[in-house]
Amino acid sequence: MRHFGHLASDLRSELFHREPQEFAADSPARVLATALGATLYSPATRPHLADDVLKQAARGVVSMVLCLEDSIDDRDVEAGEANLVLQFADLAARPGAGRALPLLFIRVRTPAQITDLVRRLGDSVRLLSGFVLPKFTEESGVPFLEALGTAEAASGRRLFAMPVLESPELMHLESRVETLYGISRTVDKYRDRVLALRLGVTDFCSSYGLRRAPAMTAYDVQIVASVIADVVNVLGRADGSGFVVTGPVWEYFRHHERMFKPQLRRSPFTPEAEDLRDALIQQDMDGLLREIELDRANGLLGKTCIHPSHVPVVNALSVVTHEEFCDAADILHEDRSGGGVLRSAYTNKMNEVKPHRAWAERTLHRAEVFGVAREDISFVELLAAILPSS
Repeated sequence: MRHFGHLASDLRSELFHREPQEFAADSPARVLATALGATLYSPATRPHLADDVLKQAARGVVSMVLCLEDSIDDRDVEAGEANLVLQFADLAARPGAGRALPLLFIRVRTPAQITDLVRRLGDSVRLLSGFVLPKFTEESGVPFLEALGTAEAASGRRLFAMPVLESPELMHLESRVETLYGISRTVDKYRDRVLALRLGVTDFCSSYGLRRAPAMTAYDVQIVASVIADVVNVLGRADGSGFVVTGPVWEYFRHHERMFKPQLRRSPFTPEAEDLRDALIQQDMDGLLREIELDRANGLLGKTCIHPSHVPVVNALSVVTHEEFCDAADILHEDRSGGGVLRSAYTNKMNEVKPHRAWAERTLHRAEVFGVAREDISFVELLAAILPSS
């Protein structure tokens, strides 16, 4: 699989200076963590889940979470488990199973569900990349990760964990530091099994009876922003000890693709494409656009999505711009390993080799899986090109 692989090759050539590279479920963890991009959540109870997965894969989704936790009623858990087993078997029986699928994760409620589901999935477990672990702390997380190890041994398949940081202990000031240190100890001990850390901002807000409006980002809610900052401080460091931390969910959506059909029938590579950003802003998407930019500025990569319309926006904004690529390549040039200061190729900023090195490395890692846009291609053209036409 690869990002934007659903686009025609000639269109990719028009969009990208360097096209996204292919990756697979057995690629190195560093590649997969960076490649998660817009991770689309879906309730595990959906009756045509196998069809849904294939449909979203054809639209460019490369990671999905099939949820048995907060997205379904407590009374529907057993039915959701049974449905997952049936839907995985359906997917496994289809021609070319695996090649056309996104990375698939199951969000569970208890550690026992991990070993039970892996047993019940049987051979179709080969389509599973791992589990999402809710309300993760040191105390609750160890049993989940031990169960994951047991499931790996039983299935003979590498299975990753994506812990969700969303517990009240993490939100409350008096317990935050010790909770973070406990989480850090746990994920470091099980580092080989932890793919990325996810933020549960909706649960954070719930602790205080808050809900951000469509025009507001998570960073406008100061009590939430402070938690994100502390999580990145402890768990997102660039010194080799950190993990990929993904951006929080965006709760609002509208059916944008219908709005943009007339525009997409025309060439997106025209001044009319600027109307796309204006339309997005008018349709309450300005908050999402700003939040994605703020995610990146605050050290987060990728994003939890609960609606397919968010996926193209998140992935388009994950593409490395030509300017970013030029800066990163200059900084990491082997002749400049000794440091120094450079004027950027775009002659609009200072590139200081040593302080900007970690940023440059992360940027080129992102470029591997999301590609580098051509010099004259902006987010607007990328989004216009990848929005679904139906």
